[in-house]
Amino acid sequence: MTAVALDLRRTFAAYPTGVAAIAGVVDGRPVGLAASSFVPVSLDPPLVSVCVARTSTTWPVLARACRLGVSVLSDAHSQVARALSAKGVDRFANIDWELAAHGAIVVHGSTLWLSCSVHDSFAAGDHDVILLRIVGLQSYPEVAPMVFHGSAFRSLAPVTGRVA
Repeated sequence: MTAVALDLRRTFAAYPTGVAAIAGVVDGRPVGLAASSFVPVSLDPPLVSVCVARTSTTWPVLARACRLGVSVLSDAHSQVARALSAKGVDRFANIDWELAAHGAIVVHGSTLWLSCSVHDSFAAGDHDVILLRIVGLQSYPEVAPMVFHGSAFRSLAPVTGRVA
């Protein structure tokens, strides 16, 4: 990795993001990955995006799924995020997940679940931007989300003394 790329990685690590599990069933098996680049895009049509490294060996397989489950992980899911980022292991061995409609996989205990289909994708540098169209959703606002900041998984601190 070049010095400029390392500087960018450190700089981007200063920006906190959520962490989402993107998962589905392909050829009868669960396939998934963790992404910290999940972003809401549009209300009409209902779209979200995720960016996936072009070197990913998981995305080309996962892209074949009929439906994709997007689970925004909770602050208790650091092991889930690590498992979905691991190579050469059964990523779902110790994950409490559920098969939703049309092969989408959702992770129990998440802050929200989306069932999506691939709407579009395009190359953007060393990543592909994947636009997902939401076809179903369920949210759990009482569940605290995981935050990825400084190259580490973190929790949000509770808000005290809200300002009106």
